Amino acid sequence: MPTAPQNTDELYDALQENQQRPYGRARTVAAEELAEAAERFEDPLALVRTLFELQEAYTYGSEPRKAPVVFARLLTLFDEQPDVFTDRLRHLLFWRFKWVANSLRALPEIPLASLRQWLTEMRDRYEKAGLGLQPYYAQTYQLAAHTGEDTAPAYELWAARARTPLSDCEACEICERALHHLAAGDDARALNTWEPVLDGKESCQEEPARSLSYALLPLLRAGDTDRARALHLAGYRGCRRNPSMAGEVGRHLEFCALTGNEARGLELLAENRVLFAEVDSPLGQFDFLTGVEVLLRRVESLGHGELPAAGYAGRAWTVAGLCAEVRDRADDLAARFDARNGTTAHADRRKARLDRAPLLDALELTLRTRGLDDLVPAAPAAAPPAPRTSAVPDTVPELIARARELDEQGHPDAQLCWERLRALVAAPGYTHPEDPAAGPLARLRADLLDEEAGRASDVDEEAKAAALHEEAAALYETAGLPGDAAVARAGAVISAAVADAEAAEATEEKAATLTAAHAGIVRLHEETPGLTPYQEGRLLRLRATLCGLRVQAAGSEEHVAEAFAEVELLHTFATRHDLAVQISGAALLRAGTHAVSGDLPTALTELDVLLDRLRQHGPAWHLPRTLGLRGRVQLGLQDAQAAHTGLSEAVRLAAEWPAVVADTPSLHADLAEACMHLGRPDEALRHLTRSAELDLRRGKRTGAFCTYSNAAQLSLELGRVEDSIALLDSVLAEPDVAAGELDDRLAAQLRLIRARALHAGEDLKAATAEFVALAAESADWDDDPGSHAMIAAETAVLLGEAGDFDRAGEAVGQALAAHARAPRYEQLSNALRELARLQAEQQGADGLPGALARLADAGRVADEARAAGYEPHGRTLETALAYEHGRVHAYAGQYEDALTALEKALGGLGEPGPENAGEWAECVRLAGVVEGIYLERTAPALTRLDAAVPRLAALGHAEATEPLAALAARLRDGQ
Repeated sequence: MPTAPQNTDELYDALQENQQRPYGRARTVAAEELAEAAERFEDPLALVRTLFELQEAYTYGSEPRKAPVVFARLLTLFDEQPDVFTDRLRHLLFWRFKWVANSLRALPEIPLASLRQWLTEMRDRYEKAGLGLQPYYAQTYQLAAHTGEDTAPAYELWAARARTPLSDCEACEICERALHHLAAGDDARALNTWEPVLDGKESCQEEPARSLSYALLPLLRAGDTDRARALHLAGYRGCRRNPSMAGEVGRHLEFCALTGNEARGLELLAENRVLFAEVDSPLGQFDFLTGVEVLLRRVESLGHGELPAAGYAGRAWTVAGLCAEVRDRADDLAARFDARNGTTAHADRRKARLDRAPLLDALELTLRTRGLDDLVPAAPAAAPPAPRTSAVPDTVPELIARARELDEQGHPDAQLCWERLRALVAAPGYTHPEDPAAGPLARLRADLLDEEAGRASDVDEEAKAAALHEEAAALYETAGLPGDAAVARAGAVISAAVADAEAAEATEEKAATLTAAHAGIVRLHEETPGLTPYQEGRLLRLRATLCGLRVQAAGSEEHVAEAFAEVELLHTFATRHDLAVQISGAALLRAGTHAVSGDLPTALTELDVLLDRLRQHGPAWHLPRTLGLRGRVQLGLQDAQAAHTGLSEAVRLAAEWPAVVADTPSLHADLAEACMHLGRPDEALRHLTRSAELDLRRGKRTGAFCTYSNAAQLSLELGRVEDSIALLDSVLAEPDVAAGELDDRLAAQLRLIRARALHAGEDLKAATAEFVALAAESADWDDDPGSHAMIAAETAVLLGEAGDFDRAGEAVGQALAAHARAPRYEQLSNALRELARLQAEQQGADGLPGALARLADAGRVADEARAAGYEPHGRTLETALAYEHGRVHAYAGQYEDALTALEKALGGLGEPGPENAGEWAECVRLAGVVEGIYLERTAPALTRLDAAVPRLAALGHAEATEPLAALAARLRDGQ
């Protein structure tokens, strides 16, 4: 707390504020400070309430050693001053006898006799107070289940008794009964018992998260993999990073280990690293660590014991090292519990979990499916390995000769040779061979720099590529190789030009930058003597590429003509010298220029001719890119089926080559677009996530995160809410994102989609917190006030849903101020109307002034939109506003005003038609309700409804007539 409360009013305010915090150290520390502050006031009621809050913080903060001490103080206060305890506080006191029993059971240092003594105390207190004993027998059963002795009779004594007001909630009791059947080996009966909780019909603070974690493996054994997957996603979100649910987290880790999702398990372990330090409950530690060990043992058995793993603070852990540490600690805990209980129950349960074999080889849990190989740390400069490999020569001179030969051919296998050479040259004690075929060391170093520059360019690091090309050129000159130096310098020119053009805002500036670069390469070409055909072909290819880039940036007819001329120059030269890779490259550039300049049919014809040539003469590695370009052209021609067929072939062929050569991420992204055109969104999702993951591996992280953003948004639109949240949780946990290194707007976009997904998943508290944070951050986006207006408006609506209309009003003020700078008419109008509806619905007549103020704001926005000539999607903003006036007044009991507003809305909608039939029908229905039920004018209401039904039916909107007919029948029955 910033300052200690100075009186009981401030104390109660601070207490209420603390109760809104999530459980954990921050809430617990604040509760301790409040209890200490309450001791200073001569108000026993204030002390009692702060002690109850402190016990709750300890219990749900996983500190079972402290919770019973606080309860003992409360019990003493109750015995000494029973009148201080209101009926609600008295109920709370007797309820929390169960909490103390749970806390003591979680501590192996508490003797079994003391546990039983506490239960006796509970029974005696309940009997003295005239309370039913079902809760006592429930605790007796839970102790028996914990020790593993006499569970059957204890279960019968509990389960056969009627519930009382102090019984655990229905959801918790369902879980206990299901666990009893599960321990008996009856999966089917356990799942049947759990059904009300798994279906969401029964819930509480701990449920359904607790039940979901236990039900995962029985569901798998029953063959219900889809439901297990769905409940894992929903259940994990309900318990992650929660110290009081560490055991549940451990069971989700175990589920990952047993379904071929070890990589996801390690990701979730990293997300819950805090639990190693924050779980003070030995029983919670035991459950958590056993689940962790199941995961780590599985990963180690698959040969990945050296992978990094998130574990106890203070050192870096490998999977193998952490597994050994966890095993020792969990074994010790099991031994301590069993020694206290005089049984082997905990050791037996632990052994059963550790010995359990995987239930499935692979179950796709999330949209971002990764394997353990994807987690292996890569060398900083390592290129992605090719799926197909060729033999690499053993000796350095042969390796150098082979690398240069393959490089001249443009063959992807050159990468393997260069990587091997890079490792050899970087090794201590490397001695360069004195072999004429190898050339001087300066040339080899230049070759390696030039190849590294190409890979930097592949991941859009153009400035780095330009610097590496320049460094390579200088070394080539030192080695007496002016032709190679010219090619390297030309590479530097084009990389620098691409970087500068991307930074330029004006089209003319982009074109001028690329024109200057083209002229520079032409000079290099003309002024460098003794060029080999390979070198001259490279320079001509770079010239043609620059012209193609200029057409993309600013495609005037002059630019297009010059691009075609450069392509023909390249093609003629390559044909004369039989440079296969440049012949193919020229044809691809020609087709691309046709496509960019808008001549898609010619581009398609050119690509078909090129594909025939590639299939007959090669090079084979150009096939995926060529098929990819043809697919994009076919999409432009609106032939999605042909595009899908060709792009699918491209992806299949691309598997034979490194992703960078075939541009496999782009192929998957284009396939996703084709799938969307064909109405196959689930397939599109798979391709989007695959594209993103491949880009991520290549180092194109910004592009990858943009694609993940699109995938998450699509998943949300498809109603796959938990998939969207799980995907974004995984992406936002990436080290560079978590460290704030990603572009702040892109990171905000990811968080915004996640906040919307949380809202769609009915996690209003988490969604509102994220929206509030985003609204605060986006307030500083001076260059993008429109986005802030949108975010602040959505934030206001969520705050309204939560009933916090004061803060909602503040968010509305921010939205309106930003809207004044960058109008968002429709989004803001929608938000203001929805906020008005929420306030009237929740507060009735008391909320009418605030709701009308919001509608007045919406009216001004509508006036601005009309003055600006803005055309909304669907109904006019004025019509929507009139309808909302009707709803708001109806909620507030102002029925005459409501009916007048609804009549105005109907006038604005006009006659029902294909576009507005649903809205028109709803407006008629609400007018009928207000007129016929609240104003009791049955006859005119029936006239309205009876006229509307046949009009809608004639338009083919039978479904829209059903609520109108039902209302009319209700009104007639009332007559």
